[in-house]
Amino acid sequence: MTKVDFKKTLNYLYNPPQEFGTVDVPEMQFIMVDGHGDPNTAPEYKDAVEALFAVAYKMKFVSKETLEKDYTVPPLEGLWWAEDMETFLTREKSAWDWTMMIMTPDWITTKIFDDAVAQVRKAKNPAALDKVRLERYAEGLSVQIMHVGSYDDEGPVLAKMHDEFIPEFGFEENGKHHEIYLSDPRRVAPEKLKTVLRQPIK
Repeated sequence: MTKVDFKKTLNYLYNPPQEFGTVDVPEMQFIMVDGHGDPNTAPEYKDAVEALFAVAYKMKFVSKETLEKDYTVPPLEGLWWAEDMETFLTREKSAWDWTMMIMTPDWITTKIFDDAVAQVRKAKNPAALDKVRLERYAEGLSVQIMHVGSYDDEGPVLAKMHDEFIPEFGFEENGKHHEIYLSDPRRVAPEKLKTVLRQPIK
């Protein structure tokens, strides 16, 4: 049985260079949880991530057992927005809204998702389990960059993306700010964290 690693097969989405560039992001399937507040302190965020990974790994198991299709669970991703988008530059995290999500192969059906949720409910029943949903998401044309460093050092990079690169090339923002977390902050030093920063444009 082969094992698919989407970070390799979709390398252009998960490993961009450390400079701004445009990319056409295809529509993909995700499991998602919506929430609000500081990701460092809000229990809602911790609960969302716990539920997402529990369902993601259970779906992987069901896929392997029932379809004989194995894959590496993709990294955590997040869509971020706020009433005042300046709070992303000032890092006022308590004002942020978010959708945390994990990419899910197209062969994962609603039935597999429902079966996985039922098994997770029986085994662990994490607090945010009822908030997890399976949904398709389309970004299309986007600008992205690989950021290496602390999450709190993203501000200047985002300012350059939004205030310089996007308008300089005649683009406009066209959707929610998107981040992909390639490193585990529990195991990787802040200055070495790898995060894809992406903004849909038109």
